[in-house]
Amino acid sequence: MIIFLLAVVGLISGYVIYGRVVEKVFGIDEKAVTPAVEKCDNVDFMLLPTWRVFLIQFLNIAGLGPVFGAILGALYGPIALFWIVLGSIFAGGVHDYMAGMISVRNGGKSLVPLVEKYMGAKIKIIFLIFMVLFLLLLGSVFAMSPAHMIADLFDFNFVWCLAAVFLYYFLATLLPIDKIIGRFYPLFALLLIGVTVALTFILFTGDKEFYPQLTLANLHPQGLPVFPLMFVTIACGALSGFHATQSPLMARCLQNEKYGRSIFYGAMITEGVVALMWATLGMAFYGGSAGLGATIARSGPGGVVSEVSKGFLGDVGGMCAVLAVVLLSITSGDTAFRSARLTIGDYWLKDNQTLKKRLLISVLVLSGGIAMSFFDLTVIWTYFGWANQCLATVTLWMATFYLEKHQKCYWLTLIPAGFITSICGTYILYDKIGFRLPLLWSTVIGITIAVVCVSWFVAKHRKIKN
Repeated sequence: MIIFLLAVVGLISGYVIYGRVVEKVFGIDEKAVTPAVEKCDNVDFMLLPTWRVFLIQFLNIAGLGPVFGAILGALYGPIALFWIVLGSIFAGGVHDYMAGMISVRNGGKSLVPLVEKYMGAKIKIIFLIFMVLFLLLLGSVFAMSPAHMIADLFDFNFVWCLAAVFLYYFLATLLPIDKIIGRFYPLFALLLIGVTVALTFILFTGDKEFYPQLTLANLHPQGLPVFPLMFVTIACGALSGFHATQSPLMARCLQNEKYGRSIFYGAMITEGVVALMWATLGMAFYGGSAGLGATIARSGPGGVVSEVSKGFLGDVGGMCAVLAVVLLSITSGDTAFRSARLTIGDYWLKDNQTLKKRLLISVLVLSGGIAMSFFDLTVIWTYFGWANQCLATVTLWMATFYLEKHQKCYWLTLIPAGFITSICGTYILYDKIGFRLPLLWSTVIGITIAVVCVSWFVAKHRKIKN
């Protein structure tokens, strides 16, 4: 219990202390006109109350990430807590804040034009294709998942359920942000926080031990290595590239730059707290990695959510948990498609805010998502975790170039950029989806790649400075 409380205090302290450091390095301007005012079109650009923007941002970046990712990460044991806490403070929070605030400074632009501006036009087309496919993949999977859950829960036809989900996605992608997302997302965010806090409170009042296997040793039942796999498994609970596609959505609704820390950095820290709670619930409820691993092997992380909720809250609580999982899946999908629309619009059209143009891009985006849903995405989905962290790597490097260009302390983003570069390099060299090299060789090569990239950037900066 004490370790859990210390971890929570650490996350909160990170927001208060390191969050201010990040804000100071970036250099906010409280008198600056934000895109929500300058480009207000009452569709994507509009002023929303700060509390509402925070809850929308939190749910946009969260979805199922801090639940499923944290549960899978808990298989490694209490060592997962370190990545959740340190990752959220020094990597995820910095990543989300920079992605959001750099977008604010550039008229609310999405990630592709920002990468082009600060890293060069040579990678623009490749990165655009990567981004769109990434978002369509994510949206398609989070259309099929809730459709299956709804069909199983109420004995409905899967195809009709899938059609209903895509119809909702089309409306959420096309309509002004305050009509659906701005109206219902704050409620869904409170639902996620409320269910998680309730389960953790019962854990406090019960007789289960928080961390039955209190050790920093790797406890994964299959013996999978902590480095690099754990850092890819626990994504949204510590660092996730998907967040960089979502922060620009709220950059278009921000009232003042002074709220950037609470909305972008604060939402990531809140997500870290939620991930910390679900990782702890997974370890405590099953008494260790073996029991947790057996349930995941049998029914996946969704089964863990259902069993933990029923065990602590009864059958009604279990039903509510399943419905919450459905809602969280859907919220991950619709913002993915909306972000894809904005990404294509920023690149393809100078003004994509008219209804006709929004409709055209929305139809194209949803058509791609529907087409993907007819293929077996099992193999492609295995690449998602790696692709997600690659996107985070690009975002952190983009932020590093931004800080260097504006003569600010670029080490703030260079260090996490170098670290996650080593993770992505090692992962693709070692894992079965990649080259399947021995772990030692993969680690040495991955770290070498990161060191070379960091050294090149520092040398480049010194040359320019001289």
